Amino acid sequence: MTLPPGLLSRPVAHRGLHGRGVPENSRAAFRAACAAGYAIELDVQPAADGTPLVFHDHDLQRMAGRQGMISALTPDQAAALRLRGTDQGTPTLGEVLADVAGRVPVLIEIKDQDGALGPDIGTLPLRVAEIVRDHAGTVAVMSFNPHAVAAVRQAAPEVAVGLTSCHFPANDWPGVPPARRAELARLADFDRVGAMFVSHYHLDLGNPAVAALKARGAPVLAWTIRSPRQEAAARRVADNITFEGYLA
Repeated sequence: MTLPPGLLSRPVAHRGLHGRGVPENSRAAFRAACAAGYAIELDVQPAADGTPLVFHDHDLQRMAGRQGMISALTPDQAAALRLRGTDQGTPTLGEVLADVAGRVPVLIEIKDQDGALGPDIGTLPLRVAEIVRDHAGTVAVMSFNPHAVAAVRQAAPEVAVGLTSCHFPANDWPGVPPARRAELARLADFDRVGAMFVSHYHLDLGNPAVAALKARGAPVLAWTIRSPRQEAAARRVADNITFEGYLA
């Protein structure tokens, strides 16, 4: 199994097709992406009961303007959040996939729950696997945390899984020991966890590990592209892009 063709033939809208008045990871952003024919990338965090919520950050400040953690909320409380002053709330993964209804491919990123990209991943990967197994449309799952990728691969072997990756600078990953960051930057876990593709930071596409995977035929996506110029540069290496801030 490899990355489904639909996630290689259509540019992927990062957190949906969001912009002024349409917040990221909202149902409105996903409706806009579907209407434009783009594939969708989204993030999941757990609710208090473990339900996968479509939300990027661990805390609520940036998107909801209040203190607290998304994982402390029930799904109903998350739905009642007002994102960036709009009428949009935070949906569950199941709700989003039902809305999309197979119209466009969906790329799901499971956010790290360990704090150091380690094995303390909780039940979120298994909950995601349960949901995507029943989705009739094209879907793939990825994570910066290789343990989460391995868990989904084991629970749902029919679903394409991949690594989200970068050069893992210390400032961005302070909880990860230097030796482990070096392993992650080398994509050393790719085969061990059963990954089938990589979604890599666009300014690190010259990484020899990315070149080695591409030479093996593994699909390479690039994140996050924010201009046609960046897109042109990324496509010299990447098979597809995840974009925002312009129309790819």
